Amino acid sequence: MQKYFLPRQLHPFAWWGWALALAAAASTTTNPLFLAGIIGVASLVAFARRGGGPWGNAFKLYLMLGAFIVVLRVVFRIIFGGGDGPTILFELPRIPLPEVARGIRLLGPVSLESVLYGLYDGLRLAAMIICIGAANSLANPKKLLANLPGALYELGTVMVVTVSALPQLGDSLQRVMRARKLRTTAVAKTRRQKLRAVETIIIPVLSDALERSMSLAASMDVRGYGRAGQASKADRWATATLALLSFGLLAVWAFRFLAGSPDRSFLGIPLLSTALLLAGLGAAGLALRISGRTAQRTQYRPIKWQAPETVTVAAGLIAVGIVLWLANIGDPTALFPAITPFEWPELTVPLLVVLLAAALPAFLTPPPHLASTP
Repeated sequence: MQKYFLPRQLHPFAWWGWALALAAAASTTTNPLFLAGIIGVASLVAFARRGGGPWGNAFKLYLMLGAFIVVLRVVFRIIFGGGDGPTILFELPRIPLPEVARGIRLLGPVSLESVLYGLYDGLRLAAMIICIGAANSLANPKKLLANLPGALYELGTVMVVTVSALPQLGDSLQRVMRARKLRTTAVAKTRRQKLRAVETIIIPVLSDALERSMSLAASMDVRGYGRAGQASKADRWATATLALLSFGLLAVWAFRFLAGSPDRSFLGIPLLSTALLLAGLGAAGLALRISGRTAQRTQYRPIKWQAPETVTVAAGLIAVGIVLWLANIGDPTALFPAITPFEWPELTVPLLVVLLAAALPAFLTPPPHLASTP
């Protein structure tokens, strides 16, 4: 047990697997109590297991973005069509619109049902974004790039630079604000002086974040990221054939899924659709493996997949599995509380089990390195 909890970095794929599973669970419900619990669990794991890099310090920005989304969704619901429902809370002066804008309503009566619709939808979107932000704060983007398949290395370089832009922006903002506090500047009084103060914050932050992202891309290029050798003709043909086969199988699966085609099932699992999906993913994986043979790369201190990574992914899969079972076989009313007529949302026992399972990585995974702990 002492070796299990030795401080180290977890595999970035484990954190992304856990976070994507939690985001999938949040996307299948409108229960505000359960969504608030998912946000709390993601925050608990992120603050307990994040490192000291700039990507770890950016989780607060995702929390603020989630709160902004919820408020904006409710405000939009009040401004555009807030009277959808019998329970009127208050009335605002309605703004008349021309005939060309028929069907659009500005202000007017605001109902409880309309506000709740906006609140539930905003919480769902905020929970999904915060889950992705937790993965971005927990997983080292450089290690994530190093563990990508060789065929996805060029795309992975672009993704890492893109994903690291927001953490770099947050770190640059903190450094610029600390530098401003050290300067003895007069208090802005006029409008011009206030605008000048904003300019002295925004421009250095954006330029510094851009320069650091470009430096990261340049350092990756120097170290050989994304470079590939020469592939044989047989490998190129095999890769193209498997890629086309994968696209075809996944296209047929997507068509059957969207069209709701009838299918034989076993224990609630559609047999033909599942076979198409697994075959398409298998062909894609084999194509990536063959095309990645030409990628010549080395890793310094590679992160091995061990028991904590399996526990992390299993916690996310258990959570999303219980939610999907409730939505399809169990009691879906716990996931979708009624608004018209209004019913108080409840946290049932299965939903509490989901939250407890999703919170396990905060306690059953080793902490980050002591030198990198914030």
